[in-house]
Amino acid sequence: MQKIRKGDDVIVITGKDRGKRGTVVSIVKNDYVIVQGINLVKKHQKPNPTNGTAGGIIGKEMPIHASNVAIYNFTSKKPDRVGFKVSSDNNKVRIFKSSGDLIET
Repeated sequence: MQKIRKGDDVIVITGKDRGKRGTVVSIVKNDYVIVQGINLVKKHQKPNPTNGTAGGIIGKEMPIHASNVAIYNFTSKKPDRVGFKVSSDNNKVRIFKSSGDLIET
């Protein structure tokens, strides 16, 4: 079970986008995540008439290492660490380390 999943609200804790919040769009190779609106780069794209795409310079979200983001805790309004706990019905669930509250997905 991974600590950060698709659809989680995360906050960047290091790097050029430090302090920005976004939602995880996808997970790449288990160690990298793509976050909406974070780590934008300019990419030169050639036009492709068969797909109908125009050429030019586009902004693209690139992967960021999972260790550089932390899950956002809405109750404390701060980044938080993720822990695991076995619930009463023997399921492994994710919890916030600071408060012990369950992380809803």
